[in-house]
Amino acid sequence: MSNFDEHTLADLEKLCRIRCTPEEEKELLLSMGKILDYMHQLNEIDTSNVSACNYVLQEMAGTELREDEIGDLLSREQFLANAPDQIGGMIRVPPVIKMP
Repeated sequence: MSNFDEHTLADLEKLCRIRCTPEEEKELLLSMGKILDYMHQLNEIDTSNVSACNYVLQEMAGTELREDEIGDLLSREQFLANAPDQIGGMIRVPPVIKMP
């Protein structure tokens, strides 16, 4: 099993600014342990003779991407016309991180 333990989980909770119940912590420890064990298993596979893949989809390897072109910009009024909420000429979004 991996070395993902309660201390590591506590560090992650602090870094991510989340709080877990004891039940969630137990489930996370089991899940992360399984994931890390699987990753260790994948590391054992010999890939020395496998060529590098720059694209996940091989059919994209020959696709030429278009050049970026500067075009006409929308006015602020046009840009904000379909925004669900706005404040001070900017799109207002719900908070993603709530500080304690």
